[in-house]
Amino acid sequence: MSSQERLTRAYKEAQRIPFDNQSKFILFSDCHRSDNSFADDFASNRNVYFHAMTQYYNDGFTYCELGDGDELWENIFFKTIFEAHKNVYLLLKKFHDSNRYLKIWGNHEMTFRDKDHVEKTLSTYTNTQNDTLAPLFTGIKCHEALVLLHRETKQEIFLTHGHQADFMNYVGWKINRFMVRILWKPLQIWGISDPTSPAKNYVERIKIELRIKKWIENNNRKITIVGHTHRPSFSYPNEKSTPYFNDGSCVHPRSITGIEIVNGTITLIKWSIETKENGILQVVREVLEGPTDLKDYK
Repeated sequence: MSSQERLTRAYKEAQRIPFDNQSKFILFSDCHRSDNSFADDFASNRNVYFHAMTQYYNDGFTYCELGDGDELWENIFFKTIFEAHKNVYLLLKKFHDSNRYLKIWGNHEMTFRDKDHVEKTLSTYTNTQNDTLAPLFTGIKCHEALVLLHRETKQEIFLTHGHQADFMNYVGWKINRFMVRILWKPLQIWGISDPTSPAKNYVERIKIELRIKKWIENNNRKITIVGHTHRPSFSYPNEKSTPYFNDGSCVHPRSITGIEIVNGTITLIKWSIETKENGILQVVREVLEGPTDLKDYK
């Protein structure tokens, strides 16, 4: 099956999520939450992420995670990740409990394709205060893709991780997982990059993005939002620009990037830590591109 066929299958089988101009979504991907070791790329940005997500929760946003939220290549057990970032997961639980959490699996979470595995892994956690099982993401569904469907205009926004356009990270993921878990995680501590990651392989990253753009052009120029390559991308509505969007990642140096869909508009944003003149550190939100009206994308 080609990358074009894999993307088409993901689109056709995707659950449709209705939305309108009053809906508010925040899209992040590639958090790669891990074990809080030196190999945990998320650890340096977890306070930025937690602050941003707290604000989005309080503001009534629905959170859609576009894959690779959990680093299940470097870690055998989800429990290890949960204990390292318990406050983050309990915040995500609040989104889930209010029906505002949509989870898409990426190549580092391919085991979440199995519904039974998802239920066994994500439904409960051990409350260490009394050694009892407590509910976590009870009844959660992990998706390969989702489609946001506007109630009035019937406009569609295709959401997926994007690794369908990456053969070794979709078909050969077990080989890459073995390489990362056995070899590259120990070496990462010493600063050696993981060659299986398209985020660190410029040539492969360009190829993946071109394959996704080709699919978009061959499918009525459907607005498509992905992650996977870690490179933020925004498209403005014109005939020469393919409506390809990438929310970036949450493992940039000292910042996280994401995409907001609010009141019928789309915006690429960044959260980072900045210093005031008096030396106080603060977490700030910055608009990188947009906002642009979704209706202008034909």
